[in-house]
Amino acid sequence: MIDMIEKEDPVISEEEAAQYDRQIRLWGLDAQKRLRGSRVLLAGLGGLGAEVAKNLILAGVKGLTLLDHEQVSEESCRAQFLIPVTAQGQNRAQASLERGQNLNPMVQVHADQDRIQDKPDDFFLQFDAVCLTGCSRDLMVRVDQLCSKHNIKVFCGDVYGYYGYMFCNLGKEHNYVEEKPKLVKPSSGDGPEAKKAKLDPNETTMVKKTASYCTLKEALEVDWTTEKAKAGMKKTPVDYFLLQVLLKFQTDKGRDPDPLSYPEDSQLLRQIREDVLEALAVSSDLLNDDFISYCFSEMSPVCAVVGGVLGQEVVKALSQRDAPHRNFFFFDGRKGNGMVDYFGPN
Repeated sequence: MIDMIEKEDPVISEEEAAQYDRQIRLWGLDAQKRLRGSRVLLAGLGGLGAEVAKNLILAGVKGLTLLDHEQVSEESCRAQFLIPVTAQGQNRAQASLERGQNLNPMVQVHADQDRIQDKPDDFFLQFDAVCLTGCSRDLMVRVDQLCSKHNIKVFCGDVYGYYGYMFCNLGKEHNYVEEKPKLVKPSSGDGPEAKKAKLDPNETTMVKKTASYCTLKEALEVDWTTEKAKAGMKKTPVDYFLLQVLLKFQTDKGRDPDPLSYPEDSQLLRQIREDVLEALAVSSDLLNDDFISYCFSEMSPVCAVVGGVLGQEVVKALSQRDAPHRNFFFFDGRKGNGMVDYFGPN
């Protein structure tokens, strides 16, 4: 059974029905109602956060809280389209509020200027989904473990130069429906073909499905020394190990690689690569030096792609419509392709 996100069935007004007409035709009224009854927390209003905010506001969630304690810098204005160029020195969440709200007046958009690290556990429990962008590994693990215990959906993502990723944890049992071609009963004619059921491309039916997810901590702590893990190494995207390196850099330095510190940060990335791959017990040849030149700054086109996927996954999870990604999405802007893969206990 597909559970409603709120106990009360959200009502779609005539004005909302007109506003969301194309979406309702695409994924149905029930899915739009679930979306309309959902409150989302979005932490981090960089370039990626702006893309996610835009997508969620336009999709029509009930409420979106923008959480960011940092001030607008010159780089923020280049990578983030919700912030006016005249807003330098202001808080990023507050500076994004007006343009964000103007995208869809039917969505309640709020700005919160506090540090996410200072928020108590109860703060996160008021939301149906929490989306963390540009956050440290320790913070993401903490929030993910908390939300997992309270059936709150968690999404994480970041962009490092040409590279970007998304992770989602929808709980041990995420129910959703998927539209499939209808199976037509066999005809009463003679012959083996007549007795076989066939798919009718002109008719569809809704199929209920369930997917299971693990925590971020479990996904990042895969044991690569097992025979099964070694056997699957050739099919494992190198992006997973690149993410481990970048998260370790962020933990050690308290920031992402900075173009203004390129010589120093490049050397540190090489060392972290060696340390991380050795700790994971995998070959140091998995990551060559090429990645170092392409993981600096936040590139708007990569933000657009990753933010589009991340926003789409939040919408699918809250509306409980269509199969969600499980559980990582990696994007490589140099190759122009993305990949979905699962990491964690089977």
